[in-house]
Order: sequence, then structure tokens, then C-alpha cells
Amino acid sequence: MLGENKVRAHVVAFAFPFGSHPTPLLHLVQRLAAAAPDVRFSYFNTTNSNQKVFSKANLHGYDNIKPYNVSDGAPEGHVSSGNPMEAIEFFIKATPDNFRRRLEHVVKETGMKATCLLTDAFLWFSVDMAAELGIPWLAFWTAGPTPISLHMYTDVIHRKLEQIGNSQNQDQITLDFLPGMSAIHVTDLPQEILNLDRPFSRLLHNMSRALPRAAAVILNSFHGIDSVVEVDLKTKLRKILTVGPSPLPSPSPPRDYENGCISWLNNHRAAAVVYISFGTMLTPPPPELAALAEALEEKQIPYLWSFSDDSKRNSLDEFFDRTKTLGQVVKWTPQSEVLLHPSIGVFVTHCGWNSVVETITGGVPMICRPFFGDQMLNRRRVEDVWRIGVGVGGGVLTKSGVMNALDVVLVREEGKKMRENIGRLRECASMAVAENGSSTENFKSLVSLIVTSCHQD
Repeated sequence: MLGENKVRAHVVAFAFPFGSHPTPLLHLVQRLAAAAPDVRFSYFNTTNSNQKVFSKANLHGYDNIKPYNVSDGAPEGHVSSGNPMEAIEFFIKATPDNFRRRLEHVVKETGMKATCLLTDAFLWFSVDMAAELGIPWLAFWTAGPTPISLHMYTDVIHRKLEQIGNSQNQDQITLDFLPGMSAIHVTDLPQEILNLDRPFSRLLHNMSRALPRAAAVILNSFHGIDSVVEVDLKTKLRKILTVGPSPLPSPSPPRDYENGCISWLNNHRAAAVVYISFGTMLTPPPPELAALAEALEEKQIPYLWSFSDDSKRNSLDEFFDRTKTLGQVVKWTPQSEVLLHPSIGVFVTHCGWNSVVETITGGVPMICRPFFGDQMLNRRRVEDVWRIGVGVGGGVLTKSGVMNALDVVLVREEGKKMRENIGRLRECASMAVAENGSSTENFKSLVSLIVTSCHQD
């Protein structure tokens, strides 16, 4: 156990407790804790989110990380409506007091003042809290460079759209007035940028104004993925540290994880299997799921389907039963390991950033069905900029659309070009994490920032 008397710096991490946000922050904390064993790391998150994150995390050997629970803001006895925005808005109302009170308690309990705040970039209030404490704020952006840049241009975008008015169909308007954004359409933008009336939208707008005050903004990305955007961001932020693609610690699999999906993949030829996963937040509606299933069955393509939404899975029970010799459906997969497997030929995905980065690392082309947030932006980059995948026609899964996309990626010449393009991005990622690569050097700079934070006035 790490002796308290040996701990000099105390890094306090604040998580945004929704979606995939808490897990990448914990992974970053784990990397830092391994690189700086004499630094103490306190990880603040809501009770429910902490339980989910730490039940899957492998913290063996990380004696310098300790989780703490903060209030989620929900009234006592409140019964959830099922609308995820309701929980987010309760949480926003509770901040920053929930974090502030818990931090004061932890400092009193441990006798260790915070020397650095490392928080999800969404939690913009951290910049003021850090200033009050006289310590640096390090903001962790869990997505790629394009969406963070667009958030910082929110006011510019609004002024431009007001000038255009109704004179042009929004489907046709691109953001060619912004550096590196000529391929992005207005319709790709997250609603949080277009509509500033909701609490969550205001949270992100405030974040965009606070980020230039951060000592550093950390991205789970790598140099060269969006060079023009990266160069522009450097003119707006004090320091940008791309530290990806992060070598994620192996998570502890669920107790029932004995589905044998890797050994199943071992029995298939190279680039033959369709891997399907839409993340943990949303699943396509039943008609889209049925269309995807019908396309797979008609084309007789082997599939590995990660399907955790039990409420919708029963609609496909007959399909899974009919095709049990063709494919395998599981509740969970070690996704990064799956995408590195040579048998995977294409990934049907929601285009969340973690999935995009893991897909690039695995060298697998994508079929994209985005839902919300930065996923539409990622899809546009995948299809029209990097050319390493295709979107589905009309933004929804149809039988004919899926069959065409499968043909494009697995059979036609375009699919071969996609694999060549993704190979180049994969090489950029490999170079970034090499011994003297940009991400490796940036991570060393980040470690230096947190280690020396206790010496700052």
C-alpha cells in the first residue's frame, strides 16, 4: 500500500457520470497512476456511475487510486421517467456544490490538499474551482478534435446561420467558413450547438468559453488525424496534449463472460465476419434491427453481435435461433481485442469516438449508424474525409441499405481503398504511441504537469 507520507501531489479527477465519459477518464487516471506511483489520485463520480465503472475496471496494483461518491442531484425518492436528459439536468443543478463539498470532506479526511484538478472537459466550473485553490485545471476531452473545435466556434456558427437565414436549405449548408470543416454539414452538428436553450447545451457552451483558461486540454486522439483542426485549436488553447490511442487496461469481464467469442472468431477466415455493436447508450429501434438481421441472413455473412439491450433482443430471438450456425450473439465483447482479430471484415457501429479510435487501431472499415452528439460528426469524417467507411442511406438501417453497404466494404473496389486509407491512419496512430511519438511525449508532459503541480504557488 502506498504510504501517505510518500505522496506529494494529489490529483483530483471529476467525472461526468453519463454515457461513456467516466470510463476513459478512469483509464487516463490509471495510466497516470502507473506512471506516477507517488501521486495520489482521487476519482469523484456519482454513486451509481462509480459502481458501474469500478465493477468493470481492473484496479489490481493501483493502490494510489481511490473512488469517492458525489450527489447526482436527484430528489430523494425520485422515480426516473426514463428520459436520460432528466438525470443529466438534475446532475447539472447539483454542480459544482456536490463536488466542492465532497472535495472539502476528502481534504479534511486525508489531510491532503488537492494539487491539480483533472476533470471531464464538460465540467467547466472546474476552472474557477482550480483558480480558487491556486492549482492547475487539466480538461480531458473524451472525443476527437472536430467536435471540440466546433463547440469553440458555437457563437460564430450561430452568427453565420443568422446571416444565411432561410435563404438556403440547411441540408446543403456546409461549415466551409471554419478551418478544416468544409466537409461538415449543418445537419451533422449536435443539437447542443444549434439549440442553446437547454441546461446541457448551456453547460457545453460555458465549457467552450472556459477551455482557453485550462492549463492543458487532453484529447484521446493522435497527431495527424485532423491536422488542420489541430493547428487551429492550438491558436485557441494554452496547451493541447493528444495522448491516444490510449492503451486501455484490460477490463475485468462480467462474471458470466464465458461466451467464447474470440475462439469462435478463430474459426473464420480473414476479413469474413461482420462485428456489430451500437455501444451501451442506445440500440436502433426494432424495425432497423430487423432490417439488419434480414440483410445478414440473406447474404449469409458470419456475424458477431454484441447485444446488451434485453428489452429489444427478444424481437430477434427467431433470427438468432435460425442463424446460430452462421453467427454468434453475446452480451459483451472485449471490443478492442475483437477489432484486432484478423477475421473481422467490417464493423457496424454507432460511431462513438472510442469505437472509432479502436476501429482505426484494428484496421477495420465501418458501416455507420450514428444517433446523437458527436456521432454524426464522426460519421462524416469516416465517410467523406478519411474514407474509411460508409454511412447508411437516410441515416437509418434498411435491408437494401445494409446489403449495399456490406457489398461496398466487403466486395467492391471501394472497400479495398477503405482498408488502404485506414491502414495509413493506423500507421499514424502507431507512430504516435511509439517510443518517441507525439502521444508518448505528450503523455510524459502530462505526467510532469501533475507531478510538479504540488510545487506551484
